[in-house]
Amino acid sequence: MRGDGDGWALGANGVRHWGRFGAAGLLLRAPLARGGSAVLLQHRAPWSHQGDTWALPGGARDSDESAVLAAVREAWEETGIKPDAITVRGERVTASAPSGWTYTTVIADAERPLPTTHNLESTALAWIPEDEVESRPLHPGFAAAWPGLRAAPARLSLVELADSARLARLLPRTVDLADRGFLWLHTDLRGPGDYAHLLESDSAAVESGGLAVTRAQLLS
Repeated sequence: MRGDGDGWALGANGVRHWGRFGAAGLLLRAPLARGGSAVLLQHRAPWSHQGDTWALPGGARDSDESAVLAAVREAWEETGIKPDAITVRGERVTASAPSGWTYTTVIADAERPLPTTHNLESTALAWIPEDEVESRPLHPGFAAAWPGLRAAPARLSLVELADSARLARLLPRTVDLADRGFLWLHTDLRGPGDYAHLLESDSAAVESGGLAVTRAQLLS
C-alpha cells in the first residue's frame, strides 16, 4: 500500500532505521567522455536524518514493493527521472539490522547524464565522476557501502569479434560480477581501466580471474 512503509523500524536496543519494511536507494550511472562514468548523488536537506551529506536518492519500501520498485519509485520522486529512462543491472543489501530491517542498493544505468529536478528532500542533485565520489561529505551509510558498489572501469576491445556491431550497441554499461563486484565496461581504448576479456562461459570467467566477463553477463 502506497506510503505504508513511511516510519521508523525499531530494534530491541532502541536503534531506529527509516522504513517500516526496509529501505532502498538507486545508484544510477551514466557515461562520460572517453570511457568514464558518473554517479547521480543527492545532497540531502539539512533537516533530514544525517542531512547536509551526499548520498543516493531513496527511501522507505512499502509493504507491497520489491527493493527494485521502491528504489526506482523513490528516485523518480526525488530526481524526476522516470523509470523507463533507466536499466536496472543488479542489487545489493548494503545494510541490515538484527530486527530484520535492510537497506538495498539497486544499481542501474542511464544512457547519458539525465536532467534532474529535486524535491524538498534535497538541496541539489549532481552527476559526480565516479572517481570523485569519495571527495564529497558522504552520508555515513553510503560511505560504508561505497567501496563494494563502485565499478572498476574496464576497456573491451571489439576488434576481430564477429558480432562487434551488436556488442558495441550494448556498451558502455555496468556489469554485475556477483561476488567480484562491478565493472564499468566501455569500448574507448583511450579510456580508463585495464582491458577486460570476453569469455564464453561462467566457468571460464571464474578460472581466468581478473577482468573477465561472459557474453551472458553482457547481454543481461
